[in-house]
Amino acid sequence: MQFANRLKNLGTESAFEVLARAKAIEATGADVVHLEIGEPDFDTPRFIKDAATRALDDGFTHYVPTPGITAVRDAFANYTSQTRGVQCVGEEVVVAPGAKPIIFFALMATINAGDEVIYPNPAYPIYESMIRFLGAKPVPVHLREENDFRLDVKELEKLVTRKTRMLILNSPQNPTGGVLEQSDLRKIAALATPHDFWVMTDEVYSRILYDGFEHHSIISEKGMKGRTILVEGHSKTYAMTGWRLGYGVMPKELVPRVARLQTNATSCAAAFTQIAGAAAYAGPQDEIERMVAEFKARRDLIVDGLNSLPNVTCRKPKGAFYVFPNFSAYGKTSKELETLFLEKAHVAALAGTSFGEYGEGFLRFSYANSRQNIEKAIERIRKALKELRAK
Repeated sequence: MQFANRLKNLGTESAFEVLARAKAIEATGADVVHLEIGEPDFDTPRFIKDAATRALDDGFTHYVPTPGITAVRDAFANYTSQTRGVQCVGEEVVVAPGAKPIIFFALMATINAGDEVIYPNPAYPIYESMIRFLGAKPVPVHLREENDFRLDVKELEKLVTRKTRMLILNSPQNPTGGVLEQSDLRKIAALATPHDFWVMTDEVYSRILYDGFEHHSIISEKGMKGRTILVEGHSKTYAMTGWRLGYGVMPKELVPRVARLQTNATSCAAAFTQIAGAAAYAGPQDEIERMVAEFKARRDLIVDGLNSLPNVTCRKPKGAFYVFPNFSAYGKTSKELETLFLEKAHVAALAGTSFGEYGEGFLRFSYANSRQNIEKAIERIRKALKELRAK
């Protein structure tokens, strides 16, 4: 049997591979603390599930227009207008089964082979994977620990060439929890217009922020709405990972092109899921506020715990639900430490290199787990590092 050569350029998301290994260890009777998966451990709020049930009863069980149900597109556009401070309409929205299809379809609709796409590194691995798959050149911009993993606009400027077709942003950021400030976005906008490149801004963690930080989007900067693709979704904010619901806000000219790709790939997002997504924005937000407050308490716990470990440094993230501590003092690769912690300490985490070459020396821990389990994980890692130092 032969397979397509193009698959050689397609990467993966190693969180699911580590999850499978962790499950195999659990099957032997071991207790594993799961800090590898980027998924809220809370349930979807009841009012959203009730909205989905009503939608099923009301007959939302069939095909709907590829870009999404009109009322849902309008609701998502209204939410964007309210939260980003820029006027949006439903005709600028494409609803998809998750945020990933929007990322993929938007790249496919705007990027040609040989184009250059600048993306943060370390970063969500699907960015680089999709850039390579399309035959474009991925150009990493280094997110540095000493800069709290904020993108350095001066470094970015040096990477822009006449072949630059797109810049990908992600704030709050996976895997580091770094957050771009409004001053950063203004400087980036000042680069995008004269160099005429697209900006894709992945903002799926926009509601998960701490310490009074407010979310800012580049789409609201002067002249940017016409060249920005905003990626949003319900998975993180509303604990709806399994519902597969995401959407993009983009210039009207791009919408039919992205929709045509979706027609060929998925037809449409599930109708009842779309209705539930609109209800999520319209309903009470107190459960989301409680979830973020709990994430903050866990963040403080895991950051303090990691910084108490010998020769480990951990920045305090301003958003999302990940920490990205530096273990480079131990002289082991990130992958070696990932294996050590999983197999010896029974703590599942991800090697920093799962998020790009500049992740070497780091590991990503998701604190979407209980405080009790976080404390257990820290003590297990402490013991594993003590044994490592003793060798």
